[in-house]
Amino acid sequence: MPVDPQPAILVTGLIKNFGALCAVDRLSFDVHAGEIFGLVGPDGAGKTTTLRMLAGVMPPDEGTAMVAGFDVVHDPEGAKHHLSYMPQRFGLYEDLTVDENIGFYGDLFGVSPTERQQRAKQLLQAAGLSEFRSRLAGKLSGGMKQKLGLVCALIHRPRVILLDEPTTGVDPVSRRDFWRILYELISEGVAILTSTAYLDEAERCHRVALLHQGKLLFCDTPAALKSSFGKDILSIPSSAARRVRVELEHATGISSLVLSGDSVHLVVDESSRRIPEIDSLLRRAQVPFDAIHQIKPTIEDLFVDAVTSQAAGRNP
Repeated sequence: MPVDPQPAILVTGLIKNFGALCAVDRLSFDVHAGEIFGLVGPDGAGKTTTLRMLAGVMPPDEGTAMVAGFDVVHDPEGAKHHLSYMPQRFGLYEDLTVDENIGFYGDLFGVSPTERQQRAKQLLQAAGLSEFRSRLAGKLSGGMKQKLGLVCALIHRPRVILLDEPTTGVDPVSRRDFWRILYELISEGVAILTSTAYLDEAERCHRVALLHQGKLLFCDTPAALKSSFGKDILSIPSSAARRVRVELEHATGISSLVLSGDSVHLVVDESSRRIPEIDSLLRRAQVPFDAIHQIKPTIEDLFVDAVTSQAAGRNP
C-alpha cells in the first residue's frame, strides 16, 4: 500500500487553557499513516485534552490541527467520518449485545450491512470475541469491553484512530490482545495516536511524545530517545532499598533516583566516577546492598529524570 507523504495528523502550536491553568502549552507534532504514535505522561499532562481537540469535540484557544486532511479547528465535522475517537469511557450500550453494539456504530457511520458483517467477523476474531457475539456488553469483563469498544471504533475503517488510555485497568492478556490488533491495523495504513500513563507501553510505539504539565519534553523514537540520553543509569539491588534511596537522595552527581522493586535506579552524570563514591557512602552508612550495576536506560528513566530536572530548574 502506498504511503501518503503528508502527515495523517499535523499539530502546530496547540494551546488550551482552563482559567489560569494551561492544560496544553504550544504543542506540536505529526503522525503518519502506518504509525503508532504515543502521547506519554502522568495524569494532568494534557493527553486527554489534546485528543479531545483533535477529535473536534473541544476547540483549542490557539494553534492548528489537521486530521485526515481536515482542519479540525475550523471544520471539525469534516474529519469525523475519517477518524475514530475512543475516549477513556467508550460509549457502549450495556443492555445491547456485542453484535447489537457493533450494528449501532455501523449504522451511525453508514456502513452497509454486507461490509459491516465482513468487517465485524474480522475484528471480533482478532479481538477474541467471536464466541461472545450474543452476550450483553454489560456482562463482559473490563478488558473485553475495551476490545469491543475498539471493534466498534474500527467498524467504518477510519484513516485515523485516537485512543485515550485504552489499556488503563485492563488485564495483561487483554492488554496484549489490544496491542496486537493495533499492530495489525498499521499494515492497513491507519495512523494511530494513543495516550498512556504506562511508560512501558511507550516502548511499543514507533514514536512517542513525552508530556508533562502540558509541555512537550521529548519527541522521537524510543530507541533514539534512549541512545541520546547523555547520562548513565545505575541499579543497586538491596534488601533495604528504601534506606539506599534515603542515603543517596542528596549525593553529588545524582539527578534522580526511584525505587524499582527491590532495587534503586539512579541517574548519574558519570558512572565511572560515581560508582566508587556511592559504594563508599553506602558502606559507611552500613546499608546492605549487592553490586552496583550500570544498566541500559528505559523510557521511564528518561521521563523521570526530565521531570525531576524540570522541577529543580535544570535543563532535562
